[in-house]
Amino acid sequence: MTPFTIDIPQSDLDDLHDRLARTRWTPQLPSDGWERGVPTDWLRDLAEYWRTGYDWRAREAALNAFPQFVDEIDGLDLHYLHVRSPEPDALPLVLAHGWPNSFVEFARTIPLLTDPRAHGGDPAQAFHVVVPSIPGFGFSGAPRTTGFGIPAVAGMFAELMARLGYDRYGTQGGDLGAYVTPELARRHPDRVVGVHIDGGFGFPTEDDVPGMTEEERAEWDLMQQWSSGGVDHHALLRVAPQTFGHGWHDSPVSLLAWHAHKFQEFSMSDQPLLDVIDRDLFLDNVSVYWFTKTAATSSWPMYEGLAQGGAARFEWPKAPAGVPSGVYGGGSALMRRLAERDGPIVHWPEGNPGRHHFIAMEEPAGHVADIRAFFAQLR
Repeated sequence: MTPFTIDIPQSDLDDLHDRLARTRWTPQLPSDGWERGVPTDWLRDLAEYWRTGYDWRAREAALNAFPQFVDEIDGLDLHYLHVRSPEPDALPLVLAHGWPNSFVEFARTIPLLTDPRAHGGDPAQAFHVVVPSIPGFGFSGAPRTTGFGIPAVAGMFAELMARLGYDRYGTQGGDLGAYVTPELARRHPDRVVGVHIDGGFGFPTEDDVPGMTEEERAEWDLMQQWSSGGVDHHALLRVAPQTFGHGWHDSPVSLLAWHAHKFQEFSMSDQPLLDVIDRDLFLDNVSVYWFTKTAATSSWPMYEGLAQGGAARFEWPKAPAGVPSGVYGGGSALMRRLAERDGPIVHWPEGNPGRHHFIAMEEPAGHVADIRAFFAQLR
């Protein structure tokens, strides 16, 4: 286990600034706001801030305040944060980030999780936190062969926790992390005490339609209308990840636009994106992708098949049998009924705050409060 410090060469930072300064800007198409994609003026303002106002060195130092390491597991370097709580009896907790995100997703929640006493909370609800960078993301090595999938990630995380000396721990994740954490529990139900995800258990598929009531079928129809909007990144990256990767690898504005587009689509608010997600935190994540050259390598969940067992058809996460599970945002009675087919659901709250898919970035205090409430039942 090798200690790791983020130390981006000044030449890389200078190159970023130079590329941003020389951007060949796309003319604005006739549109109203974001209806045809990220507006040129909006993107230009953000790129200029990234170049002249955003202080990467200060942000780098803040990220380096978290103890970080790299360990080789299954032939790949795995980067991870390991932040131990000052409370000796804290429960170990794996946090699994999403796409297009990174370990930056949890920068605001880690201090609240590890040291509740310092933030006016109950020290009995403390966690030792482990945040791995999923292979292909950030400072972890990228998969070298085809066929890499969620089971492989879960196996690496399990090995990491064993090497750290944790034989009993909880798991939490959203988006891509909502697939990794249940798989980890399926593989090691004797070690994982509970699985908490931001959302995703119980989403119906076409296979469920024949058994639906008339009311549930109407709900299904509304879900289809909602899910049909936006850019289908699963389709794009399943077919041509290398093609799009060329642009993201060469142009920081292309990468910035892609992240802005997806973060905007992932918002459940009509407010401007940067009123929901902090601008510097958003740029921390984009900067990690740029400096680590992982825009393309992080696309493997789509081209390898984001599903249970790596199947070709997209599937929603499923609760693991035999391990208690919970979600940050509960859904309808239909969703809970479907979720409970796969495993015990012991936490299904309604009314938690949140306007964005990446809730840990938007509502760190609310996110942490719900994680504490879920694991309080299981300690």
